[in-house]
Amino acid sequence: MPRNDIDSRNRRPPLGPGEARGPIIDQEGREIPPESLEQGFREFRFDFGSANPFGNLSREQRLARLEAIAKLLDVAFVVPGTNLRYGIDGIIGLIPVVGDIIVTGLSLWLVHEARALGAPWHVTARMLGNVAFQGVIGSVPIAGDAIDILYRANMRNARILRRWLDKRPS
Repeated sequence: MPRNDIDSRNRRPPLGPGEARGPIIDQEGREIPPESLEQGFREFRFDFGSANPFGNLSREQRLARLEAIAKLLDVAFVVPGTNLRYGIDGIIGLIPVVGDIIVTGLSLWLVHEARALGAPWHVTARMLGNVAFQGVIGSVPIAGDAIDILYRANMRNARILRRWLDKRPS
């Protein structure tokens, strides 16, 4: 008997949507009854409206988080044998066009957080000016990457926000 005839006789029809053959096994090797799966999917819900990924942070905690992100973006690493510091901003900025867009987006998020902390328009405007300068000049090949490392717009913005908060009565 030719081999093709054997294969075609023992072949099962393809599975339809929602069909499974054999038992359903969990990660520990226990069998899961199909009825319990159907019930579980009907009751599963996730409420995005009340989810807060950052929790209820105080003003100082939010500012500390902003300063930590600014340090990570601008001065997290040191070039060995020198005192030249650079951050993820300088690394991501090496990717043409897309890297500069990503880095500018991260910097704009810091400005948005400052605004959420209650920074007035003149503080926000100075911060946006720093981001715009770094974004526009940073898009220039090679020279822009050097300016990304040396200008440190995120550290400047964190310092501007810290000064404003220190002048403000609690």
